Amino acid sequence: MTIGEACRVRIQELCNERNITVNKLAIMAGITQSTLNNIVSGRNNSVTVSTLKKICDGLDITIIDFFDREIFRMLEQEIK
Repeated sequence: MTIGEACRVRIQELCNERNITVNKLAIMAGITQSTLNNIVSGRNNSVTVSTLKKICDGLDITIIDFFDREIFRMLEQEIK
């Protein structure tokens, strides 16, 4: 699994936990719906730190809270 895939899974997990749609999260985070939809759908394989920070702010969590999951501890090194 790549970091992009793990972020996509985590964003969907957080939306499910809070019973909100991805589009609602985009509004809460102050980012465009197309940006978040592209991340969640996999059309965008990576997410910038600044976008991720906005998502975390919209969810009222820290970056540490976002990444504090087994899915991120299991990632293999990406060399390209």
